[in-house]
Amino acid sequence: MDKTPDKDLSEKLIEIRDCIDAIDDQMLELLSKRANCAEKVAEIKRESGEKDLWFYRPEREAQILNRMSKDNKGPLANERITAIYREVISSCLALEQSIKVAFLGPNGTFSEQASNKHFGHAVETVPMGSIKQVFSEVENGIVDYGVVPIENSTEGVVSYTLDVFMNSPLKISGEVSLRIHQNLMTSNKNWRDVSTVYSHQQSLAQCRQWLDANLPKAEQVPVSSNTEAARRAKEDPSSAAIAGVLAAQIYGLEIAKKDIEDNQNNTTRFLVIGKQDVPPSGADKTTLMISAKNRSGALYHLLAPLAKNGLDMTRIESRPSQHANWEYYFFMDIDGHTEDPKVAKALSELSQESQLIRVLGSYPKAIL
Repeated sequence: MDKTPDKDLSEKLIEIRDCIDAIDDQMLELLSKRANCAEKVAEIKRESGEKDLWFYRPEREAQILNRMSKDNKGPLANERITAIYREVISSCLALEQSIKVAFLGPNGTFSEQASNKHFGHAVETVPMGSIKQVFSEVENGIVDYGVVPIENSTEGVVSYTLDVFMNSPLKISGEVSLRIHQNLMTSNKNWRDVSTVYSHQQSLAQCRQWLDANLPKAEQVPVSSNTEAARRAKEDPSSAAIAGVLAAQIYGLEIAKKDIEDNQNNTTRFLVIGKQDVPPSGADKTTLMISAKNRSGALYHLLAPLAKNGLDMTRIESRPSQHANWEYYFFMDIDGHTEDPKVAKALSELSQESQLIRVLGSYPKAIL
């Protein structure tokens, strides 16, 4: 007697599920082997007696993630592959060393999301009340690394982060690019009835057009953070908050409207700060802090060595020196690592043209 179509379907599903179970068994065995290798790496490093022993190696992680993306044949997108491998690397690193990371808090902010994206969830993250506090915790050795915002594609540079760098000995050891999705959340069953919308002032600015079109009568109230906005919205059903999904989860709010940012490519760049120098990864960026000599064409003289050596400058910002009126520091991002011959030559020439030059760090470019 011929098999029924339903029976054929059932047998096919069982066969595929058996295949998945077998693959899961292989993956578990391979994960254990990888973890054992990580433990051996830690043992060898400790036996070496190195004075400055770094278990977290940003350049090595970047090389692994870039290789996985390059070799990925799908159907999983590269972004999902890197997210999975981030967690594998994070869990293996935790076997070598317990790492603490400070971020601009409170919990539920985009800075926390950036920390999780870069380090994975196997590290201990600690919320701080200000960018200055993040720097201080790292400088004093209370935490190993910090994550601070540096610029947003819509609202521009975070000036205070640059200002703190002027008097900090810390170095940049990595960067994170986080796509920012703003969400309207409330405990009100009809979100159109809310009379107040709380959020950080930058988030309100990033959603200005949507708010004007959809909640024109609601008062927009800036608060210290998006998490604080979610807390207030939880306490007041006549209000709503604009924040990320973590804030909604923390305060048990319903997301009434997702992705309400005016610019769908809205992205914030974060810097990872620490004390270590990072070797080349093969796809790097260098950030410089430069003070120009007081002369005609000062900026031209700073840019000329970069152009002469064929280097791409991807960003430049100026900040008041805080020491004298009308004196400025320039912050520059250039492609390449200080160990690259062209970069080293350009820096040598820049040192002759500038009053002060400091390399804030050479580090792997952000991996999406």
